[in-house]
Amino acid sequence: MSDVVAAVPPADLAGTNGVREYGNGAVLGVAVPQANPVVEPELAALLPAGFSMLVTRLQGSRTDSRQRLIDYLGNLPSSLESYDSARLDVLGYACTGSSYLVGADEERRALDAASARFGYPIISSAQALCRALDHIGAKRVALFAPYPPFLVEASKRYWEAGGLDIVDCASVALDTRDTRDIYGITTPLVMSSFSQLRWQEADAIMFTGTGMPTLRALVEVSSMTGKPVLSSNLCLAWAMVREAGGQAYLAPERTGEPLYGGWAGRIPV
Repeated sequence: MSDVVAAVPPADLAGTNGVREYGNGAVLGVAVPQANPVVEPELAALLPAGFSMLVTRLQGSRTDSRQRLIDYLGNLPSSLESYDSARLDVLGYACTGSSYLVGADEERRALDAASARFGYPIISSAQALCRALDHIGAKRVALFAPYPPFLVEASKRYWEAGGLDIVDCASVALDTRDTRDIYGITTPLVMSSFSQLRWQEADAIMFTGTGMPTLRALVEVSSMTGKPVLSSNLCLAWAMVREAGGQAYLAPERTGEPLYGGWAGRIPV
């Protein structure tokens, strides 16, 4: 028996239900697109100490990109059933493309219904971006969207309907008709494609898409431009921590680390 366990008298173990071995800041659920390999490593770097992450996979069409993104939201209750009796404090819906296709009203309705059913707050990555933009007071945004044309246009409509002025939009030099090809993007491709974006007149720069690796690009672009730079995964981590009441866990913003500090040194290799 370990010293830690031995130090707790057996009679007291039944009274430790409110104490967690891990996740004393909060236990955060994250619903990740079925083939997305980026969300977990980025959130592991972004979440401060004391926050645990439990992941479920979103399920949708294997053949139609548009339908797949819509399916993810429609099938969300089934994905959340996989948590069984796990007690989550907040859940992050880590697919921005779904929100763009269904629109903010349907997004809110679906997430609110799931939240009422399962008993914890649910925040989408698009909603997290909205909160972060409000937090920094940004209205004019330069948008970097690694999507096929139909989804780029949907993303612009979503943000414009929310009152933003999209001053420019750029994408990656990659065929992403199958949106899963976004998962092959690397930071050098992001940075070479970013040079096409006219960001100078924007209040903030937004990298949208949870499947595009952005952490190194955030550090480089924020240092290079002097602008606030946001991404789907950065804002989702920030919003989940705040929703769980964990503002005190977020270090002050630093040069090269938008929204809050302390995460750049944890970027995985």
